[in-house]
Amino acid sequence: MGALISRSCRFGPLRIDYSDQVLAPREWTLLQSEWATSLAATAPVGPILELCAGAGHIGLAAAVSADRDLVQVEADPTAARFARLNAERAGWSGRTEIRVERLQSAVGPNERFPIMIADPPYLPSADVARWPQDPVSAIDGGFDGLDVIRDCLAVATSCLSRGGPLLLQLAGAAQASQLGALPGWRRRELRIVDEERAVVLLTRS
Repeated sequence: MGALISRSCRFGPLRIDYSDQVLAPREWTLLQSEWATSLAATAPVGPILELCAGAGHIGLAAAVSADRDLVQVEADPTAARFARLNAERAGWSGRTEIRVERLQSAVGPNERFPIMIADPPYLPSADVARWPQDPVSAIDGGFDGLDVIRDCLAVATSCLSRGGPLLLQLAGAAQASQLGALPGWRRRELRIVDEERAVVLLTRS
């Protein structure tokens, strides 16, 4: 693992290691961690589920701050290795399960989680070239940017407890409006960082 590490940064209470092969942690995404921590204070007992975890920093910061177990799903083996390393450094490896799986197969049919976080690739494929420093697989959300977002919603529909919150990163308010009405979901709040970055709170209805 040591040979892979090329960069390190602070992310809230954590030190996070990553490499050029992995999407670099964005400071603004601490908003998602802190929001999840607040929601976890009143959520039922159970682990936080994080989809598209990358280097693991968003879910890990929330789990450590909320004193919760954590299940992270990440399809890329390199990113998952960093997520594992970062959990170990935070002293959270015994409370973190990292599943190197595609979203569609990562969660069992009888599993339930009280709170979920997702940071999926959300850029339309045509916009990916604007961010040449980022791994394409970590940012390319398909033709309209919503392909992986739809997959995250499908997973959440199957395993998020009724009334449970899903915190989903989006490409700003415009993309949030693209989602439209979601059967079985209620949009509770949208926190906008700028025109291209936002987090929406959805709950199962």
